Amino acid sequence: MKKRKTESKSNKSNKNNNSNNNSVYAVLNCDDILHEILLRVPPSTISKLVLVSKRWLRIITTSSFRRSYMIQWGQDFRHLGFFVCNFLYLGRPRDGIRRPSWEPALPFLSTCKEGDDLVRSGMLKKLGYFIDSCNGVILSGIHPKIYYVYDTMTKQRYQLPEPQQFYKTLCMALIVEEYLEGDICYKVLRAKCESKPIGSNTVSVETFSSKTGKWKQSTLMCSMSFALHPRTVGMVVGGVVHWLAMWGKLAIYDPRLGDRNVALIKLPAGVLSHEHEESILGESSDGLLQYGQSNNLGLEIWMLKKEQGVNSSIYSNCTHLRYSWILRWRLNFKVIWKQIPTLNMYFKETQILSFLPQNSKSVFIRVGWNIFLCDLETKTVEIVTYQGRGASISWESSKVVPYFLPAWPVSSTVS
Repeated sequence: MKKRKTESKSNKSNKNNNSNNNSVYAVLNCDDILHEILLRVPPSTISKLVLVSKRWLRIITTSSFRRSYMIQWGQDFRHLGFFVCNFLYLGRPRDGIRRPSWEPALPFLSTCKEGDDLVRSGMLKKLGYFIDSCNGVILSGIHPKIYYVYDTMTKQRYQLPEPQQFYKTLCMALIVEEYLEGDICYKVLRAKCESKPIGSNTVSVETFSSKTGKWKQSTLMCSMSFALHPRTVGMVVGGVVHWLAMWGKLAIYDPRLGDRNVALIKLPAGVLSHEHEESILGESSDGLLQYGQSNNLGLEIWMLKKEQGVNSSIYSNCTHLRYSWILRWRLNFKVIWKQIPTLNMYFKETQILSFLPQNSKSVFIRVGWNIFLCDLETKTVEIVTYQGRGASISWESSKVVPYFLPAWPVSSTVS
């Protein structure tokens, strides 16, 4: 009798276990439920889960899951290295300076194995000169006719058709919009920079859209005279383009609403405003435009706050908004120099290089040909080790820009 009771209990236990296993399997076999479970996995783990199965890979790499995950956790990025853009070769006249044969058109200072792989792939040799990057997508080419867009995550290169307008000097912008399933959606803007801008309140802009596959020319208007700073790229925050303009101004253009108005505001009047040597734009962690400036003594970081006017709505263009600058950080370079006493000879060459994507408390700075990551909150720095010709870079005529990839897995099988 005892033996039968034991067998009966064992059978019940096995049935319960099988029932529980079937319940767990049923839960994990439902895409909607698995979607909700994966949304609760932290960023440090989510990219590893694509190895569990093809089904998990398919769910994690869809754009709908990515959008939901970014809303909950935000975006994370991984640093691959630095692109070097030498302005001496951009828009070069026939009798201008020629690039030496030993210097690549698209120099890249790699900081990791993934950056090394990008260099070894040979793709950079097919892209011309570096212009801009956004969310891992690279805009490059040879002015004024040849332009490429390269998606490093999918390893796809797109050659744009030749622009219709000729601009001797220009500034540009790259807008990468929400991914469609399996493809990117982007716009490339070319804005004309006038050689004699005094008295002009318009600027000619040509925009390429990946949706139409065509360039479209338009004229932007401002309520006052202005001119865009030549050979620069615009910072895109929330779909709005911000260009550095002449005479200490910032030009703001929102191409999403179809209107052609430009807002013009003064750059912040800080202690460095009349003697700064370097100016950079970036996006803060809370989705605001941030502006950085530096001279040999220190740097300042400002945030641009936007306030809607009394009669404006959320659909108003940028000219219907009120803008104000808020000083967030100020740093004297002496604090940095004390941490790196072996670089005394380079003290006079310290300058701000670039912001990190969607980051409000860290910047890259240059001390001689060394690059440091500076934490503005703790006022500490750490050297960034890179592979490349750092000592031979002409810092006066070059722009060194960090390159990041979104820390998100991509599947070529997603449809």
